Parts: sequence; structure tokens; C-alpha cells
Amino acid sequence: MVRRSFLLLVAALLLGCNRTPVAFHNTDLTGATFARQLSLTDHNGQQRRLGDFQGKAVVVFFGYTTCPDICPTMLARLADVMKALGKDAARVQVLFVTIDPERDSAGRLKAFVQWFHADFLGLRGDAGQTKVVTEEFRIFAARKPVDGELGYVMDHSSGAYVYDPAGRLRLYVKDDAGVDEIAADLRLLLQGN
Repeated sequence: MVRRSFLLLVAALLLGCNRTPVAFHNTDLTGATFARQLSLTDHNGQQRRLGDFQGKAVVVFFGYTTCPDICPTMLARLADVMKALGKDAARVQVLFVTIDPERDSAGRLKAFVQWFHADFLGLRGDAGQTKVVTEEFRIFAARKPVDGELGYVMDHSSGAYVYDPAGRLRLYVKDDAGVDEIAADLRLLLQGN
């Protein structure tokens, strides 16, 4: 009787170990030890933390509103992802974190992100808070002087981080990832994978 119970236990453990790992289209960061803290003010003046979005998949993208190419392209792609998700889009939150708090006021952030999607949130902090969060997320951001009215542009990292509904960092999405691949990965996370 003891031997039979032992064999059943071993069989159950082996079956549990044979669970097929999920194959994501984007870079799997499961178990990463960075990008765990985020505390900034949204474009409506509300303090936000990653934990505020428990139960939703969260996409965090860093950029700035006067970005000439990467930021609008990625936000447009994420808006298309929301369309592709259909009703599941209600369980996804996109956060756009400015790396240029000097120019990106709350009003400017709100107008910018909501031009792409009404549910996107723009987040900002002062220079010190921005430095803390970019270091926590390992984001490169550097001011580069340019001729003309702007005076400078920001060179910066171009990918996005994705958290599962339990608040764990799971994926890195490159700026050239396709809409279908991002949507498929978000569906997997929303299903509990």
C-alpha cells in the first residue's frame, strides 16, 4: 500500500514536470530581477504604481512626446494591438513613461497618448524620479542637442516591458515586433500562462 502511494506520488510529480513551457513571440523575461518598482504621476495627476493594475496585463513604454519616429510608431502599433484584442483590450493597460519631464507636462502627455488610444496613460515625474525609474528599468535616455526649434532630442531605448495580470515582469517587446505577435503574447498572459 505504501509502495503504491509512493509510485502514484512520483507519477503525479513527473506529469507536473512535463508541462510544456509557453513559447512567446517576444523575449521572455520571466524571473527578471529588475523593473519591479514604478511610482510616477499619471496625466490626470494621480500617483500610479505597477500594483495599481493588478488583474491586467501592463505594457510599459518609455519615450517622449516630441519623439520624431520611435514613440509614435510604437504607440500606434500598441493601439492596433488593442483593436486586435477586441474585448480582451479592457484587461490591458498601456503606460507611456516620459523621459523628458522638462517638456512633457501632464497636459501634453494626456493629449499625446490619448491621440493613439483613449485608455493609454502617460506617466511623469521630476528629473530625479525619472532618473530612478529609468535606472530601475535599465532604460537608456540621453539628451542630444540639435539645430532648430526643439533644441534637443532624446536618444532612448525603444522596446516595451510587459507584465502579467499578477504583476510579474514577463516580456520585452522590441520596437519592430508585429501587432499579431504582441496580441498573441498578451492573450497568453491573460489566460494565465
